[in-house]
Amino acid sequence: MSYSLKSENLLDRGPIYVREHGQLYTVDQDSSIVNNSTPEPRPFRLFSKGFSVELCMNREDDSARKERTDHFIFTYTKEGNLRYSAKSLFGLVLDYISDNVDHIDSLIGFPEQIAEKLFSAAEARQKFKEPVTGLRALQKFTEAYGSLVLCSLCLQNRYLVISEKLEEIKSFRDLTCLDLSCCKLGDNHELLEHITKEALSSVTRLLLKDNCLSDAGLRKMTAPVRVMKRGLENLCVLDLSCNPEITDRGIGYLFSFKKLNYLDISKTGLKDVKAVVQRLQTQISLVHSKVPLKEFDHSNCKTEGWAEQTVLQWEQLAMKTVRTKETLKSRTAAQHFYGKKCRIEEPVTCTLVQTNAKASENLQFYKDEEQNSHFPILKKEAAASHHLKKTKGLTEQEREPTSKQKHTCLTMEDWDLLDTY
Repeated sequence: MSYSLKSENLLDRGPIYVREHGQLYTVDQDSSIVNNSTPEPRPFRLFSKGFSVELCMNREDDSARKERTDHFIFTYTKEGNLRYSAKSLFGLVLDYISDNVDHIDSLIGFPEQIAEKLFSAAEARQKFKEPVTGLRALQKFTEAYGSLVLCSLCLQNRYLVISEKLEEIKSFRDLTCLDLSCCKLGDNHELLEHITKEALSSVTRLLLKDNCLSDAGLRKMTAPVRVMKRGLENLCVLDLSCNPEITDRGIGYLFSFKKLNYLDISKTGLKDVKAVVQRLQTQISLVHSKVPLKEFDHSNCKTEGWAEQTVLQWEQLAMKTVRTKETLKSRTAAQHFYGKKCRIEEPVTCTLVQTNAKASENLQFYKDEEQNSHFPILKKEAAASHHLKKTKGLTEQEREPTSKQKHTCLTMEDWDLLDTY
């Protein structure tokens, strides 16, 4: 019995085998000699030479047929060979949820440790930069975790970030420190109205330096505390410096902050500085400091929380709309080359860098514990002087109640403002 194997070369039919008495023999075609030897095994190829394997996933999505490699971890061995291993099931689920984080219904009661990883995964995918879906996703985290998402927010000279991401900033809750210095917000800005809401009643440090505020802005900011005893009732540090529209009358609105320990009203529009210093000392026990206080050092205020990198992404997005320094340098270099006079472009600088202020302009106050112990004595002296004024005549007795009513009675504008809460 003989048979032949197919060969790739059609001209060479290959060896001929003969089996006799249970043994296999090879027949040489030229000499017709039978060799009693076993054939050497030929290499067996499972696939053809041009065959290759392609790893494709998510084939059900015909619109986006892309190779997905994020489900695997690629590493190299010591020999330089590429090696991959599958991710854990937790990692795969975390990636899937972070890709669809805006569709989460609620995170209330969800473990904080896993929520932080989920926030970081969504932050790495820049999900919070998107206009609509990013705001909806951020609100789910702030509603459930509050100060863990962000406990301190520094927006010093970040007026572009405020204008672009105002709704996202308003979604933060339970902040303890808020720095809005050099943002030029004004009295009627929406963010200043949001500060007085219950969501930010936890703020203990508020820096509003150089924001074009006036007495009307202070009246709006203190209205909830003066009437409803809510809002910024826990405020301890307040910076109102470099707001020249704030006058002696506006300082009277600050007496409603009973927990205020530090106050800065330098470079404001005060007329009678001595009278204001005396009123702050008698009303809320604040003593004038002769040296600058470290509590108003803006370098101590930093953005802290899960969303720290998110705020940084917002800043980078806002800075794309501003001309970079390199373009300005190239422009001035070209003007010098052609002999043209360079137009003086004064950059918008914040008043924080102006450290050469006079000592007389330093109006920073602090609450001294020793002064608090002597405060009842000062109160008795003020009551005694008030009793002497009553003996001077009926005309002076009528004037004094009217002066008190300026601070205790509410105007129609105050009631209209309170109706908005």
